[in-house]
Amino acid sequence: MMKLNDMGFDQWFQLHGSALRQEGLDIARISAVDRGSYLIRNLTREVPAELAGKFYFQAESSIDLPCVGDWVTVQYHNNDTEAIIHEVFPRKTFLRRKSAGEKIDLQMIAANIDVAFIVQSCHFDFNVRRMDRYLVMAADGGVEPIVVLTKTDLISPEELEQKLAAMRSSTTTARVLALSNITGIGFDEFQQVLVAGRTYCLLGSSGVGKTTLLNRLIGQDAFATKAVSGSGEGIHTTTRRQLIVLNQGSMLIDTPGMRELGLLGASEGVNQGFEDIGQLSQNCRYPNCGHMQEPGCAVRAAVTSGALTDDRYRSYIKLRNESEYHELSYVDKRKKDRTFGRFIKSVKKQMKI
Repeated sequence: MMKLNDMGFDQWFQLHGSALRQEGLDIARISAVDRGSYLIRNLTREVPAELAGKFYFQAESSIDLPCVGDWVTVQYHNNDTEAIIHEVFPRKTFLRRKSAGEKIDLQMIAANIDVAFIVQSCHFDFNVRRMDRYLVMAADGGVEPIVVLTKTDLISPEELEQKLAAMRSSTTTARVLALSNITGIGFDEFQQVLVAGRTYCLLGSSGVGKTTLLNRLIGQDAFATKAVSGSGEGIHTTTRRQLIVLNQGSMLIDTPGMRELGLLGASEGVNQGFEDIGQLSQNCRYPNCGHMQEPGCAVRAAVTSGALTDDRYRSYIKLRNESEYHELSYVDKRKKDRTFGRFIKSVKKQMKI
């Protein structure tokens, strides 16, 4: 019989969530979120669930609400066919981004992920700078990244080598895999990465082959796919984030294609995602060097000498500045939210007098 450990509930969660264990409550994992409704997965099946009223009203931000991959405590009712979610366990790792559009807020993508597969097509979607953003997202949440290049059958072997070299030169730590869902080349190597009891996540734009890859892993066309449009623009097929348990015992979270991948409060993730620049900065004259106009900057010296490409330097500066700018706006927003919250509580208190 399956155990919680088989679904990823290891000693870390037992240690960090011991205070949440209460009599009458069971442990389950969020397997899907869709417009405020939830599916949870227990040891035997999936069950629809909703938030307990107390939990919902105590949440200070949307990031406090459950997301796919979260471990939660639940109470079953209606002959165990439905459940109420009471608490969310602390997150071991996470994937998040700035909310799409002008809104300055955080949006959770998934939680408790061991490995993020950053999927890019060798065809229209290939973009090293976009990969930089995904690498920062993974580093920010403590998730191991693996870059996956798909649709290798659409380009020549020489072009593939050029793209692989571009990817490897832009990441000093992430493993890079190449495969074709059509010919099957590289698929066995991809499968060897998957380990029972670990959780993986597919990240990438629409049309790069995430769902096709998932169907190949399952061995059937369980999830709908559509052809990429003539402009190279992917057509959305996956409409929600969902956790699937594969036959070999590993778990995979499929996500909708993300057109926007803004960064917010990911300064540490930027530093880890650009580890090569971090190493260079240790030789800067000033410990707080901003790598812009300061004299004795080892990073800018590396750009001048050709040891660091100008494109990579510019990508680093752009992502660092974007993250810091949004973080300042977010902190200001949270201060205003807390002030307004205290005002509402004081009004309610006065009304009770």
